[in-house]
Amino acid sequence: MAPLFETCGGTGFLPRGIVMAIGWGKSYEEQMEEANQRASEAKRNREPRLPAEDRVRLQRLESLKLSRSRVLAQLERASIPAHREMLMKGLQAIEKETEELSEPEAEHE
Repeated sequence: MAPLFETCGGTGFLPRGIVMAIGWGKSYEEQMEEANQRASEAKRNREPRLPAEDRVRLQRLESLKLSRSRVLAQLERASIPAHREMLMKGLQAIEKETEELSEPEAEHE
């Protein structure tokens, strides 16, 4: 009876009839180079970047939007009056800051 496993170049055993792949096609370096080329090409083709100040403002607005939805969800479940009052004050503060950040830049100067 033939053995179920054969040695594989002294590195281990493979089930009989299984052939180990020698290569994966492209080398790792070629794949990384292609990925870097695609990334730099995409970077060149995208729209002009917003000034840092505007990016920070938009990120803050997005954060406030998420905070507002979280506070509203908590407010729906809150039953203790003091907790509801605290959540309402937080919601008012979030809405005030959102309004201030949403105003046109000309009004700030």
